[in-house]
Amino acid sequence: MSTPRSLLGVLALVAAAATAQAQDTPTFPARSVRLIVPAAAGGPVDAVARILADALKSTWSEPVVVENKPGAGNSTGAIYVAQSPPDGHTLLVISDSITVNPSLYPNLDKDPLKQFEPISLLVTAPQVLIARPDIEASNLRDFVAMARNSKLPLNVASAGSGTISHLTQVLLELRTGIHVSHIPFRGAAPAVTAVLGKHVDAAWVMPAPVLPYMTSGQVKVLAVTSEARDAAFPQVPTVEESGLSNFQITNWQGLFAPANTPKPIVDQIARTVAEILKRPEVRARMASVGFEARGDGPAAAAELVRANVARWSDVVARAGITAARD
Repeated sequence: MSTPRSLLGVLALVAAAATAQAQDTPTFPARSVRLIVPAAAGGPVDAVARILADALKSTWSEPVVVENKPGAGNSTGAIYVAQSPPDGHTLLVISDSITVNPSLYPNLDKDPLKQFEPISLLVTAPQVLIARPDIEASNLRDFVAMARNSKLPLNVASAGSGTISHLTQVLLELRTGIHVSHIPFRGAAPAVTAVLGKHVDAAWVMPAPVLPYMTSGQVKVLAVTSEARDAAFPQVPTVEESGLSNFQITNWQGLFAPANTPKPIVDQIARTVAEILKRPEVRARMASVGFEARGDGPAAAAELVRANVARWSDVVARAGITAARD
């Protein structure tokens, strides 16, 4: 049976459209892909980026390399990526600092979504409030009462001025009316060490660095900022259970491309990353450095950025935080 000419014409048009679309969609990756980490090697952002890079190397035919460009509270590396060609070959792995820095650094655009295309929410982790084992407080309510009634301000350490660790405490003060003495450190590790040495009373940090000290009784854990109790320490109540609603705070890391990166490339990378982060071995490696693997796509990542920019810009302004970290 012969094929009608009208059908042949339709098939020809479909084939031509497919060919044109294929020609318009750039081949990716066409060369090495660089994951820019705007923090020093050895930290949590670096660890996540290297796990991701290892998995991408086994997926893409082109090399994937991690480059550390620290400085100015993660802004140096972020600006470098924002000014890179928007072709998907230079990507940014960054923490939630991308939503805080616009309020701290006057040279940054107030809207990160004007500079970057969100690709994926990579990983998340809550904050926990740890305290010296000899402190009288056994939960967040007790801690707030101590801070309110103490003749001298409690000393609360953070991973640095303007970090989520610091802003979590600032938000607690704004919500409860208490005041503490903020002791900033250059990272979570020295803040934890200060609690262990009883040089400070408490600190807000991610769970991973303190789990060994919890089980040995070297620190108390008073609260966790997740929506539900953490499976690693189910005895610790959430902040909401302790009486403060809408206090879910998440440390997160995301993957971003320069603004105006073609949508087909963004979507292709997002699909690849989502598949990678479902692999049991990758999830296990992320868990080993203290994070839950996610893989939420561009729309979810963009919404998270918007919500966090609004939240933290309000906290920074209300608390009058002006000193940027370096």
